[in-house]
Amino acid sequence: MRQTLPPILAIAVLTALAACTSERGSFRHGGSAPPPQAAPALTPPPTDMAGRWTLSAVGGSTCGIGLSGGQAAEGTIRPEGGCPGDFYTARRWTFEGGSLVIRDHNSTPLGNLRMASPNSFQGQSSAGQQLTLTR
Repeated sequence: MRQTLPPILAIAVLTALAACTSERGSFRHGGSAPPPQAAPALTPPPTDMAGRWTLSAVGGSTCGIGLSGGQAAEGTIRPEGGCPGDFYTARRWTFEGGSLVIRDHNSTPLGNLRMASPNSFQGQSSAGQQLTLTR
């Protein structure tokens, strides 16, 4: 002889099972994922960036670079010969999160520098080499 659950108990069991599967599967099946981390906001630098600067690596080479953009939050770079590391590929700069970020032609960061004075930045390359950028 076959036994059946009382209707109220069957409804309770089905409701509990439905709640378990919807909670467990919500992330995997299009539920809300944690929000991605936002990139630091671009802000204008505290100094006019336009003009010729000198990029130097501690214990390494030095080169001139021309920056455009003035007090905009981003601009272009024209490196001269003899730049340290891969900085001969530098094409853009951005000022984000209080740092000057120098990027290559693929937008890959080459270095990150913080302002030391209105005419000087200090930091390091992506490879860990200590850098200064002075006017």
